[in-house]
Amino acid sequence: MSRDEAVAEAPVVDTSPVRLNALQRLVQRFSVLGLLGLVIVLFWLLVAFVGPLVAPYKGGALTSTEIFGRYSAAYPLGTDYLGRDMLSRILYGARYTVGLALAAAMLASTVGTFFGLLAAVSGRWVDEVLSRLFDALISIPSKVLALVVIAAFGSSIPMLTTVAALAYIPGAFRISRSLALNLMGLEYVQVARARGEGLLYIARVEVLPNMIHPMLADFGLRFVFIVLLLSGLSFLGLGVQPPNADWGSLVRENIGGLSEGAPAVLMPAVAIATLTIGMNLLIDNLRRRSRSHGDA
Repeated sequence: MSRDEAVAEAPVVDTSPVRLNALQRLVQRFSVLGLLGLVIVLFWLLVAFVGPLVAPYKGGALTSTEIFGRYSAAYPLGTDYLGRDMLSRILYGARYTVGLALAAAMLASTVGTFFGLLAAVSGRWVDEVLSRLFDALISIPSKVLALVVIAAFGSSIPMLTTVAALAYIPGAFRISRSLALNLMGLEYVQVARARGEGLLYIARVEVLPNMIHPMLADFGLRFVFIVLLLSGLSFLGLGVQPPNADWGSLVRENIGGLSEGAPAVLMPAVAIATLTIGMNLLIDNLRRRSRSHGDA
């Protein structure tokens, strides 16, 4: 039999059931509300990445002579206090609200988890020094810390990301340290120690993988806090600066239309609300899954 004939007679494997089963397993991991939260979060992440590419107008373009315009076919979310398209402004603003919060939350969770794991595994004086340091940081309210740092160093994009991360690193440290200390007392970790495994191996192989679910939930919580912190700073005029604007800035710019019920005030607030509510629904699902995983 020739090679071509063998290929032609080879059975065709239908992989669609495999793909369907994978999709079913994914859906089964989420409750209805958890799935709704996932869809909302993924939607806003997609908007943050591709929003400027699909926006009807440039973010700062003056497109209408009507200020605080109502919903219309030409301007689905109305116009702002200068006559700019609010749909375009929100799509452009998602880059800063979602992007900065995502970067700051990743930085806070990564640094906090690293030091929390280091403190739990090392023990003794390392744990004591790190715990006292982060206890001192966590005693400073996040908004006060942000106001002081921004007043001293300005409100550039890197500075906003850094100060937002710095405000929530101590919380991530305490959560990760507590989780790691609990795991260090479990039997399989003691067995690894008895085998003579080093601290790096224990932290990387035995402890860290079992912290993933609760730390993902904590990451989502940090993300929500940072969205609200950065939006609050922008509302005070200390966040993202013109000509750029995040959703908090859009609320501040258009606050004059509040008495008129202008969509320009409502829509950025709705965007912030849906993002935070969606993330909270997803966090609740992750927490329930983490508890059931722990019970198993």
